Amino acid sequence: MAQDARVQEFVKSFQSLHSEVQKVIVGHDDVILSVLIGLFAGGHVLLEGAPGLGKTLLVRTLAEGLELSFSRIQFTPDLMPADIVGTNIIVEDTNGRKRFEFQQGPIFGHILLADEINRATPKTQSALLEGMQEGSVTVGGATRPLPAPFFVLATQNPIEMEGTYPLPEAQLDRFIFKARVRYPAIEELNAIIERTTRPREVEVRRVLSGPVVLRLRELVREVPIVSHVRDLVSLIVMTTHPGFE
Repeated sequence: MAQDARVQEFVKSFQSLHSEVQKVIVGHDDVILSVLIGLFAGGHVLLEGAPGLGKTLLVRTLAEGLELSFSRIQFTPDLMPADIVGTNIIVEDTNGRKRFEFQQGPIFGHILLADEINRATPKTQSALLEGMQEGSVTVGGATRPLPAPFFVLATQNPIEMEGTYPLPEAQLDRFIFKARVRYPAIEELNAIIERTTRPREVEVRRVLSGPVVLRLRELVREVPIVSHVRDLVSLIVMTTHPGFE
């Protein structure tokens, strides 16, 4: 496929998915844009906002617009790492012989919603680290690849701090964006009321498949970066280092 045709495919696909999400989500244009950039850039996104602002609905709507599997994990203080990645269980075959069999956890999905991620302990939060960085998980000494594309969208509530555990730096480093979901304006609230009181729900079409998303990710990585932009990015990164002068 010629380069111009690939770029046109990307623009069309991006706009199609954006339009499907906007069928359900009112406002939050900057948040939607951040989520889509994270998807096509191969990163992960942390959504921060008060309850009831549509964070979970945004993730579910995005998943409905993609021909990909969707998993949701509700993070709680008693959630264990095995509840995320899976575990080896003992099974018995027809001959009565017992063996270990790996039972996959919900992390084995294309789109993963980590809801209220800061309510789980740091040990449980760290169960996502390998998957987010390497695209695989290791259980019982065996490394298993996650389905591609793999995209984590985590949510957290910045208001209620009781019973929560701040995300460690290593975990925050796995996210390409932290998008703040703000309160809607009165015009947006009116639009939300109109949409939620309709007799029929809006139908979201599946517009992109997994292979298409992977192909578009490859195109993103081929975009050239001019030297002065690269230098500015490097400078911004360096200024965040302790002791930088």
